[in-house]
Amino acid sequence: MFLRTLEVIFFFYFASHIPITLFIDLQVLLPEHVYPQPFKDVLRWYASEFRDPMVLDPPVWFKSFIFCEALVQLPFFPIAAYAFFKGNCKWIRTPAIIYSVHVATALIPILGHILLYNFPLAPLPGPQTSKERWTLVSVYAPYLIIPLLLLLTMLFSSTYNSASTNLKASSKSKKLR
Repeated sequence: MFLRTLEVIFFFYFASHIPITLFIDLQVLLPEHVYPQPFKDVLRWYASEFRDPMVLDPPVWFKSFIFCEALVQLPFFPIAAYAFFKGNCKWIRTPAIIYSVHVATALIPILGHILLYNFPLAPLPGPQTSKERWTLVSVYAPYLIIPLLLLLTMLFSSTYNSASTNLKASSKSKKLR
């Protein structure tokens, strides 16, 4: 039951990530004329409300993460959403491990930047107070926490970890001898 709850969480995470990537995140890379005004307005509202200047004036390193999101992660999202919607798809284990390590590794410098960088007040104000910094961290945190939860599930769940299943089978066969 607990594993199925995690699979449902993973399904919603991956399914929701598709429109977020297509309509919000990729605005960092694609020309402005590609997006209709309402999508641009949502991005500006988000940047203003959460004081995230990285999405309006992204540093090159941030653009490289978004490029990886577009090239590597976006094609994986519908596959992972399907696997976790269906449940018990053992074939998703290795791709999910690769994905979760990749994303968790990318989030560490992003969170470090948010917490430690001295953001200028102009032209695009970033977080200045601890509250503003932690609010922005809370926006990015699920993209670290859920991949880490996914990684732990893939490594330690007996459903997805065939090594633990093989160890159990091996110990049972030794007991029978």
